[in-house]
Amino acid sequence: MQHSYLRESGYSHGLKSWLARLVLHKIRIWDIRTAHSADEMIANSAFVARRVRKIYGRTSHVIYPPVTQSPRTTPVPRGDHFLAASRLVPYKNMDAIVRAFGLMPDLKLIVAGDGPQASRLRELAGPNVSLVGFMSDEELRLRMATARAFIFAAEEDFGIIPVEAMSEGTPVLALARGGARETVTASLVRRTGMFFLHPTPEDIAACVRAFIEEEDTFLPDNCRAQASRFSPERFRAEFTAFIDETMQNSGWKAEVVTSRKSALQAKTR
Repeated sequence: MQHSYLRESGYSHGLKSWLARLVLHKIRIWDIRTAHSADEMIANSAFVARRVRKIYGRTSHVIYPPVTQSPRTTPVPRGDHFLAASRLVPYKNMDAIVRAFGLMPDLKLIVAGDGPQASRLRELAGPNVSLVGFMSDEELRLRMATARAFIFAAEEDFGIIPVEAMSEGTPVLALARGGARETVTASLVRRTGMFFLHPTPEDIAACVRAFIEEEDTFLPDNCRAQASRFSPERFRAEFTAFIDETMQNSGWKAEVVTSRKSALQAKTR
């Protein structure tokens, strides 16, 4: 995503762009060379594992990252809003989500987050779209729990926030790219969301309308069960098991394995 990052940083053209691309080229050569010194590689999704195979020519072990699960023991009443939340930068495609609700003035959207696109999004937003800025984790999780659905239009390596929304019992309407394809279930059996193919206002609006027609078929328990597959406990168990097996296969002494395992458990608490 070099081009996107350069554009966001204001380095898409001119002398600064030339210097940035030269430095990145040098870093890329160093990165390829040093990547082969690692004994093993771990990827946070199959999507990233494919990138590792393509760029480094190496196989990586997929271990999904830990996602904090909802502390809620009882459900809260569902509201009438849809929710989108992220840092407000171009590659998150928040402008497409806001424009989509411009095509659906009868539906309510709440946008949480802050960033360089905030003022532009306020200009695009109609009366049915509320930009609430930065929210604490507790406030955001409550908005998730009361939303009809969470909308996610970015191509992410994994994407933690859609899983957080599902842990609150909320279905996710996501771009059909990146890690969301591995976390959101769109099959008719125990489905937890729906996908749109392109991050355009038209595709997002069509997905929202399709969701509304079948909204009653999305069960909060299915969403929570899917999110639980990415719990911190699961991550800790898989990561330590992989480290144990790798070190033992490499001839490390048992006490070293135990020491590393204890240190990892302490750091991930």
